[in-house]
Amino acid sequence: MLSLLPYGGVALAAIVEGEVTYIGAATLVAEGKLNALGVLVAGALGAAIGDQTFFYLFRGRLPMWLARYPSLERKTAPLIERVRRHGRLMVFLIRFAPGFRIALTASCAAAEIPAWTVSTLNLLSAFVWAGVVLALVAWLGPTYLATFGLGGWRGALVAGGLFLLLFRLLGSYERRAIERV
Repeated sequence: MLSLLPYGGVALAAIVEGEVTYIGAATLVAEGKLNALGVLVAGALGAAIGDQTFFYLFRGRLPMWLARYPSLERKTAPLIERVRRHGRLMVFLIRFAPGFRIALTASCAAAEIPAWTVSTLNLLSAFVWAGVVLALVAWLGPTYLATFGLGGWRGALVAGGLFLLLFRLLGSYERRAIERV
């Protein structure tokens, strides 16, 4: 039972936060300390639960709450409209928009994207996210970076940091794109 504890921690952290802990777990996979499949499943399920919690919390309620605050309603309207136009793509991108996930998930609820669509695509997206991060941090990053003397956990850490930076840049780009709409 004690050996499942790290995977429960990965799932719990993915529910709350996402990348940083998952990258740490992927680094431990690179070191051979954690099982790759366990980290993948725990991270993906935790990420999907975290995203979908906000969707189901806001579903049906958000438009009423926004109507009470016209200035907030005006600020959120461009994002909600974008979600309406590109619903499935936006649902899939939730997992790839750090720092923007709650707003994007809430917009899916406000745009009345069907629950089945959100649950299915978000779960699929979470597994893609978990697989890509795990592959880059645990295997590809350390293998490539070993040529620069950064093999093993050091390479995994550098790859994870670069991946985190890339996600932050993508989130920033998405926020600016929404503000222009």
